[in-house]
Amino acid sequence: MVKAVGVDPGTRSLDLYGFDDEEDRVLVDEAISRDRVTERPSIVLDALRRVAEEVGGLDAIVAPSGYGVPLKRASEANVEELRLATFVSDEDVKRRLKIVGLREVMMALREARDLNAWFTPGVIHLPTVPSHRKANKVDMGTADKLFSAALAIKDQAELYGLRYQDASLIVLEVGFAYTSAIAVERGEVVDGVGGTTGWVGYLGMGAMDAELAYALANTLGGFSKQLLFTGGAAYIAGLDPYAVGVEEFVKVARRGEGRARVAYEALLEGAVKSVASLLPSIDRPREVLLSGRFTRVQGFLEDLKAKLEGFLGRLNLNVKVRRLRSRAKVAKEAAEGAAIIANGLAGGRFSELVECLKLRQANGAVFDHLYLEGDVASRLKEFFAYGGQR
Repeated sequence: MVKAVGVDPGTRSLDLYGFDDEEDRVLVDEAISRDRVTERPSIVLDALRRVAEEVGGLDAIVAPSGYGVPLKRASEANVEELRLATFVSDEDVKRRLKIVGLREVMMALREARDLNAWFTPGVIHLPTVPSHRKANKVDMGTADKLFSAALAIKDQAELYGLRYQDASLIVLEVGFAYTSAIAVERGEVVDGVGGTTGWVGYLGMGAMDAELAYALANTLGGFSKQLLFTGGAAYIAGLDPYAVGVEEFVKVARRGEGRARVAYEALLEGAVKSVASLLPSIDRPREVLLSGRFTRVQGFLEDLKAKLEGFLGRLNLNVKVRRLRSRAKVAKEAAEGAAIIANGLAGGRFSELVECLKLRQANGAVFDHLYLEGDVASRLKEFFAYGGQR
């Protein structure tokens, strides 16, 4: 019996989900506020140790991994890898952005020899994604987006009685911060649209107009990563996303009230465009699977499903659109996907799925595919891995 736990570092909450693969017993299904994690990162390790004690030890934990690192045990990762996987300026470290809390969790897991934790790759690290799709990209989907892809492959294979190698799908995630999508063909991830390279999300604007980036960089005193969490549907609607729940936003927007309706259409259309942009990379997907915090809101789920079905129908594509099935009641889909990967890494019943994803062959770092003049790429790597000092 393999006992495995996965951790999803969502923007609103950090979620834990675990199961054993003999009795299919749920070991943990909970969410921790990201604000609490930022204030006290050790709370995550406390929770993992509590679960391990309750169930008599854990065989594997797939830990939050930021933008990702080549697959390895947490104890084998070096500090520079973890800094790149959570790259952030010194000014933003002082601001205590949420990514700083995530980095500290990862650093603590690196030292926690009593926890069998693993760090995992992001989409850009995978050998199954052709190099030309990685050109000048950093965010093609963070490590937690791969967690959702793992659950999607499992879900489709079980529903249709397929081998993992026959899975063909696009998993679309509409989360609290961003909208992202991953294309899977023959059970392998072949392309991805990250939250900061795609279209309008709820917090984030998605891909930023390069001219706007230039204007911001030359107007503001410092270009904070916090800017990447603004400009999305909540801001278009003129709402405080931390005061107004996603359910209330959907309710107001569906009534057709002012800016909220404009924001809602931007969010829905952005999600459809995320799927549309991946169609050239995959030969007629069997399904589009929907995940993320917004898909738990019934009205939004209905509207998104209708938009996608209408778009795919106009292209004469017979592609089923449905919500990704998950056993988790509290944790989000990505946490369950992370637990599935943890199970496979520990030699459990999902070992074949892990091999299908070719996680063990992942390589490189997030700045490896930039094609800019001079030594810009190496300077970026130096700056964020070593703080500009060696």
